Amino acid sequence: MNARAEGMNLLGGISLTKLAGPILIVMILGMMILPLPPILLDLLFTFNIALAMIVLLVSLYTTKPLEFAVFPTVLLVTTLLRLSLNVASARVVLLEGHTGADAAGKVIEAFGHFLVGGNYAVGITVFIILVIINFVVITKGAGRIAEVSARFTLDAMPGKQMAIDADLNAGLIGEDEARKRRSAIAQEADFFGSMDGASKFVRGDAVAGILIMLINIIGGLTVGVLQHNLDIATAANNYTLLTIGDGLVAQIPALVISTAAGIVVSRVGTDEDLSQQLLSQLFSNPLVLYITASILGVMGLIPGMPHFAFLTLAATLSGAAYYIRQRELQPAMVEAPTAPPTSIEPLEVSWDDVMPVDILGLEVGYRLIPLVDRNQDGELLRRIRGIRKKFAHEMGFVVPAVHIRDNLELRPNGYRIALKGVEMGQGDAYAGMYLAINPGRVMGTLAGTPTRDPAFGLPAVWIDAAQREQAQNFGYTVVDASTVVATHLSNIIQFHSAELLGREEVQQLLDHLAKESPKLVEDLVPKQLPLSTLHRVLQSMLEEGVHIRDMRTIIETVAEHAPRTQNVDELASLVRVALGRAIIQQIYPGANELQVITLDPGLEVLLMQATQTSGGEGAGLEPGLAENLLAQAQTVVQNQEQLGLPAVLLVQAPLRNLMSRFLRRAVPQLKVISHAEVPDSKTIRVTAVLGGRG
Repeated sequence: MNARAEGMNLLGGISLTKLAGPILIVMILGMMILPLPPILLDLLFTFNIALAMIVLLVSLYTTKPLEFAVFPTVLLVTTLLRLSLNVASARVVLLEGHTGADAAGKVIEAFGHFLVGGNYAVGITVFIILVIINFVVITKGAGRIAEVSARFTLDAMPGKQMAIDADLNAGLIGEDEARKRRSAIAQEADFFGSMDGASKFVRGDAVAGILIMLINIIGGLTVGVLQHNLDIATAANNYTLLTIGDGLVAQIPALVISTAAGIVVSRVGTDEDLSQQLLSQLFSNPLVLYITASILGVMGLIPGMPHFAFLTLAATLSGAAYYIRQRELQPAMVEAPTAPPTSIEPLEVSWDDVMPVDILGLEVGYRLIPLVDRNQDGELLRRIRGIRKKFAHEMGFVVPAVHIRDNLELRPNGYRIALKGVEMGQGDAYAGMYLAINPGRVMGTLAGTPTRDPAFGLPAVWIDAAQREQAQNFGYTVVDASTVVATHLSNIIQFHSAELLGREEVQQLLDHLAKESPKLVEDLVPKQLPLSTLHRVLQSMLEEGVHIRDMRTIIETVAEHAPRTQNVDELASLVRVALGRAIIQQIYPGANELQVITLDPGLEVLLMQATQTSGGEGAGLEPGLAENLLAQAQTVVQNQEQLGLPAVLLVQAPLRNLMSRFLRRAVPQLKVISHAEVPDSKTIRVTAVLGGRG
């Protein structure tokens, strides 16, 4: 029995939470049908006013629209609540209005007498003014802002998605953070779209308020005169005051909630609420306050003006401006670093003066130093650490540290990336500005410095921070200066990964694997295979973009075939077959059908014969055939990219090395795989053929 009681209590706690929404909606709709006593109407009208104030205060302290994502639904619920109360109160007014001004409760009576002085002409005028303010000004403006924001948010989604993908590829964020950001972008579009539709409820509520008022007055006069035998003056006074009180007690919360809607949709997303934004942006410039105080002072000296009001406010603004100015002029105490003592004694030349060549180096101009300064919490330093961590996770080894130094010979905003002392890439980056990259489909042009993305060569424009949102709305991919440099560095590391894998790194990989499989490593190196040969096998994998994370499979495959052959190409081909599933997964993530390019059957037979004749050492291609094949390959790869398909050439196993070496320099984005590497569970569909005539 105790267990059953506990289960019932737990079920009841869960059910109440889930049933709160349906119960609320059913109760609101029920008020339109069931008669309510005046005391309950008083409570519900008071609750409606309190709910409107809560919504307004929440909107004031919301820093971003998505923090109040339920607002469109709240707008609908509060509108239904007001309409239900209008229907319930109209029923009471028409049934009991002949008894006096308190027939529909004390709240309606208070609004009818206290707020408009018991004068129904004044009440009608005030009611109509409130409806016009709500309908014509606030609701219409908020609806227009929501409509434009929804349109711009949808147009900016591709650019924002590409920016998230760029940060993910650069290792700046993880999959969870990227998924969270994509979800926020989708929710933002849904929010403004819902607000655009929800604003129509408020506009309809304003129209309904006017119609309900007219219906109540006409209906009240009819009921009072014909059914209760009241004279026209008494009936007009009773029913009109009750109707005006009913209308005001509903329209004032409606005006409050419409104001909250306008505040939410008109907010520019920052980390400050409305009060902080007003104080920091409206009253932070002392010059503006001084000028305003001067204008008010001059107006206060004009004869006939209310001198006290103008001069008092002018003095207050002058005092505030003086206080802000004095606070800005307070000197900041900065402790100057003590310079280390310099030695004037001459030093002998030694081997310490021979500087080793940095494997990876980044040199920056003096204006980019803040991006790499540890004391200034340089953003680029964190991004480079993220790149190295992401590369280690994806490719299977840790690249050497990037040595960063300033170089006064570079342009102030220039940077240079070097590999083993040789420049591999260079470009310009502007700290504090953003690079708007044109992915190919943008809806407008931007004012700025035209350039090209240094990593991929896409057309781009350097823009100010104020243009960032506009560029995203136009469809540009917008990244900051540190992301530009980090993406360029990441691209170079990926392209030259084979050169970054030295024998020291290979030995570290073996030592790491030996912790779990010591016998496997001990039996292979150096007993069966020298470290240099294993090094070349791994480099061969990296040259074609194949990761080496699965070192256990690589070592087991090499150990199995090392007694038979020490040829690097043969061992690399055997390793590729063993890693076939991983290679296909890397090229076709999650796909069961592989859309590939193949060689013309006649050309494939010819190349197979040439390869067999040459003893497996590879065959050369006739110059005319080679030129035609390269031209076809470039065209086919472009077509595949336009269709959003990976560019993959599927050939017979003996031809894979030959075709890979032949196409690698001219068409680096074309991957070459063999039939032996394709798992049996995958299906193949040919989308293009190379080497045919025409």
